[in-house]
Amino acid sequence: MSGVTGQERAERAAAAMWENDHASQAFGMTIEAVGPGQARLSMLVRKDHLNGHGSCHGGVIFTLADSAFAFACNSHNTLTVAQQCSVVFAAPGREGDRLIANAREVTLAGRSGVYDVTVAREDGAVIAEFRGLSRTVSGTHFDEESGGPDRG
Repeated sequence: MSGVTGQERAERAAAAMWENDHASQAFGMTIEAVGPGQARLSMLVRKDHLNGHGSCHGGVIFTLADSAFAFACNSHNTLTVAQQCSVVFAAPGREGDRLIANAREVTLAGRSGVYDVTVAREDGAVIAEFRGLSRTVSGTHFDEESGGPDRG
């Protein structure tokens, strides 16, 4: 590998992913931090995120957790996809809450990884716990020698 550090690799891979991640952008997510095997994304709960109970629950929370998972498991500049995910919902979000999803790599062995994501409000109250299993497919997000895109 080139002289790219793990942190630089994570930042470049996140930038390449973010460029085409229209779903996360549409939900109003923000990348707060990325590093090797980790990512932190946030999202302000908007009115259009609320369900029929007037709360943010289920799919919207899963989407935030899944996006943090994706940025964490792609941080090694490998094209990586979800193989399996599970989530436990602890509490709903409310309109105006800023939710923070912290993803961290538990283990990475060959082409498979395990990642945990905690979604919480800014006050630390846990909204959901997510576990994702990843699988690396062929290709990278950028060419480490030239720094340019490499989606091959």
